[in-house]
Amino acid sequence: MKTALLVIDMQRTFLPTGARTALPNILRLISHFRSSASSAPIIFTQHGHPPSELHPTSSNQLVRKWGPSGAIAKGSPGAELIDEIAQEVRSKEEVLDTKTAYDAFVKTDLGERLRREGVERVVCCGVLTDACCDATSKSAFNRGFETWLVGDACGTGDPEVHERTLEVWGVMYQYLKNTGEVIKELR
Repeated sequence: MKTALLVIDMQRTFLPTGARTALPNILRLISHFRSSASSAPIIFTQHGHPPSELHPTSSNQLVRKWGPSGAIAKGSPGAELIDEIAQEVRSKEEVLDTKTAYDAFVKTDLGERLRREGVERVVCCGVLTDACCDATSKSAFNRGFETWLVGDACGTGDPEVHERTLEVWGVMYQYLKNTGEVIKELR
């Protein structure tokens, strides 16, 4: 089964809220996917709002929720991928930088890209566990992809919220895995 790795929002703004704790396992997953002979795609999502959305009456729900100053502006230092992840990107095509919702499938070509490449399974990791990882994983599941959420390769600011999110995922959706299990099962 062709599998893609989705590395969700490993951006500078999220460093204090879980990116550092998830990073070692995310790098292990990237390394595994790069070394596999399956040519499995890796997609790095990058959240950021264009200037046209950054105003109090924006039609974007996240801008309205967090306010123009609390939203991540596309091209800002906080929107940049952290260095360790940026150096893993091999081509511009691997980066999905049009994400403006928690769910990486909303108003992007992610679903089309995955289908075009024949992907049937997605492995999700990154930040924030309870926001973008959760929303994107649920969306992948609801779009018919076999979906693995890698709990020890996700992070958020509150360990309790992280654990509760993973608990719900494991009960209600498909596969909750750890990094070692993913690497073993995708040999």
